[in-house]
Amino acid sequence: MTDNIGPVDASVNPRYAGIATFARLPRIEDVERADIALVGIPFDSGVSYRPGARFGPSHVRESSRLLRPYNPAQDVSPFAEAQVVDAGDIPANPFDIGEAVGEIERAATALGERVDRIVTIGGDHTIALPLLRAVTKKHGPVAVLHFDAHLDTWDTYFGAPVTHGTPFRRASEEGLIDLTASCHVGTRGPLYSRQDLDDDQRLGFSIISSVDVEEQGVEKAIERMLQRLGDRPVYVSIDIDVLDPAHAPGTGTPEAGGLTSREVLRMLRALSGSRIVGADVVEVSPAYDHAQLTGIAASHVLYELVTLMAAQIGGSRRA
Repeated sequence: MTDNIGPVDASVNPRYAGIATFARLPRIEDVERADIALVGIPFDSGVSYRPGARFGPSHVRESSRLLRPYNPAQDVSPFAEAQVVDAGDIPANPFDIGEAVGEIERAATALGERVDRIVTIGGDHTIALPLLRAVTKKHGPVAVLHFDAHLDTWDTYFGAPVTHGTPFRRASEEGLIDLTASCHVGTRGPLYSRQDLDDDQRLGFSIISSVDVEEQGVEKAIERMLQRLGDRPVYVSIDIDVLDPAHAPGTGTPEAGGLTSREVLRMLRALSGSRIVGADVVEVSPAYDHAQLTGIAASHVLYELVTLMAAQIGGSRRA
């Protein structure tokens, strides 16, 4: 396709000038139609340690200014294959988690009626629950591919059932995920007890830990990941703390021994044959970032996700 509106021309308008939409893409109100919408959710009232992810969407947008329209690693020009837009932010009540979750679900559902797929910039990982509720209204239970240092299948914190550490437990209990095809990637670090792993398996997840990637290699991890996902519709949820703090210091609950940016990008590119129906990248906390290391990593992760989706949309139109 050649009639899509793409990013602002960097030879005409310098990258550091103008409105900081993601990758300097058009806003949703500037186009007649859209296939893929990037949307921010500046919400972090569900965090258990460092706050600040409410500022993640604006930080990631600023960090994405250098992205370009051709992705050589996937041999795809994503913004030519599909109309990609920035849909702004979904406002969410910062004082009431239950109300915020409802607001996010309603807004994501409405946006999903306007576009084919949504890619979300968080915000903390609490937002994955309402996003999964919205996406399963269109696709039914999905295989969740969850990149994270942590399981996020704990039960409660201080009696609160919905926090950034519980979204996938609630999603499993609500029947939102495919219990036979969901997978964590990059988990590591101490747990509360062995019961955490037993509960996680019961809730429908297999685990490819960062130690597995180190000992078995990226290609083996990719093989295991793809075998687990099969041909199910996939929702990709990426906590930026899956990266080692050396690559992503700007996050709320950092853990040593994480994956590299290169490893995560390689694993995402291997999803070219998978049907990705939605995605989020969360837990970027700019106050702890240095030289936009975390923001740049997050922007490139989002770029690969958008490229995968755009290639699938463009391919289906040519079929």
